[in-house]
Amino acid sequence: MTRVVYLHGFASSPGSGKAQFFARRFAEHGVAVDIPQLDEGNFRELTITGQLSVIGRAVGERPAVLMGSSLGGYLAALYASTHASIERLVLMAPAFRFPARWRERYAGDLERWEREGSLPFFHYAFQDERLLGYRFVEDAAQYPDEPNFPQPALILHGTRDTVVPAAMSQEYAESHPNVQLRLYDSAHELTDVLEPMWNEVARFVGISGVPKPIAK
Repeated sequence: MTRVVYLHGFASSPGSGKAQFFARRFAEHGVAVDIPQLDEGNFRELTITGQLSVIGRAVGERPAVLMGSSLGGYLAALYASTHASIERLVLMAPAFRFPARWRERYAGDLERWEREGSLPFFHYAFQDERLLGYRFVEDAAQYPDEPNFPQPALILHGTRDTVVPAAMSQEYAESHPNVQLRLYDSAHELTDVLEPMWNEVARFVGISGVPKPIAK
């Protein structure tokens, strides 16, 4: 199969547990995985536009499967909506409606954030707080809440997700016939269902030798 480009979530990094798990599994089948650092080492200046540029350089002109987690899932959908080189998408708890939901979630902090220019967020790679500039909010407003892409996609989502409710993925899949949805008894991180997810992903992208689901 073709190569995979994995997009990590917000305030994360290529070293995330999920990213490395899937990189190892794909490597066992001879599939290359590229995991770009979406903030390019400068979290404070992070924007959606900047991350799309990073994805563009990682993908280039060659065909690829895009795999994304949370905000990375939203970015994968957004990028695929305008790039035919993307063959398939695997979206884990994708942050659909991100621009609108972000403003709603931080509505009480937006005025101070704009006034001070930045706001601290916990960064999982550093296990500490890092400042994020207000331009992140301004830039995100220009992008659609639910990108429409034509490629086949597999969405994996936890029914106990309190960060990005699974209902959002259910609604998206119901209105997009090119999308398959798999739900798990898990939370947003999905780290307790990595092996079942890998089996689904492997079948979806055409890797042979993966066990079939047990009939219920």
